Amino acid sequence: MAFVLMLAFVGVSLGAVHKVGDSTGWTSLGNIDYLKWASTKTFHVGDSLLFEYNPQFHNVMQVTHNDFQSCNGTSAIASYTSGSDSVTLKRPGHFYFLCGVPGHCQAGQKVDVLVKVSSKGPSASPSPSPSTLGSSPANSPSQMATAPGPAQSGALSLVSSKVSSLVAVCIVGFVFYL
Repeated sequence: MAFVLMLAFVGVSLGAVHKVGDSTGWTSLGNIDYLKWASTKTFHVGDSLLFEYNPQFHNVMQVTHNDFQSCNGTSAIASYTSGSDSVTLKRPGHFYFLCGVPGHCQAGQKVDVLVKVSSKGPSASPSPSPSTLGSSPANSPSQMATAPGPAQSGALSLVSSKVSSLVAVCIVGFVFYL
């Protein structure tokens, strides 16, 4: 019984990981169109965005719609600077991100992600008030959390690997339970 419950939990808790920019990552170099990139993806509550970039030259700022439109990162809802930042999408709606380095947003280093209600069931929650639009870096509200999940967009092997590991842990736990 415990084994079945553990497997059910594993199935519900896994969301897709979308590496922003796919193999190019988060950069102002090259000719990547992040708005086009986002338009080819389907984002659900529980999925994660993975921003990979060189932190000496870039950052990630989560901003409001108005700040996104004007490329203003000075009053960001959340800021990320590690170079490998994961943001879990915990509510439906738009999330706006840009690079706060001068000139980068204007050059196209910004992305608008539209999150749909998850079809996976109970993990979806109602839309928060504007004061809870953040994520969980050092300076934000906690409506979103940073946690990696299995990959999508060319990294399906990560899903298999993570699921296999979790199943193995469940089996070991079940054997010891007996």
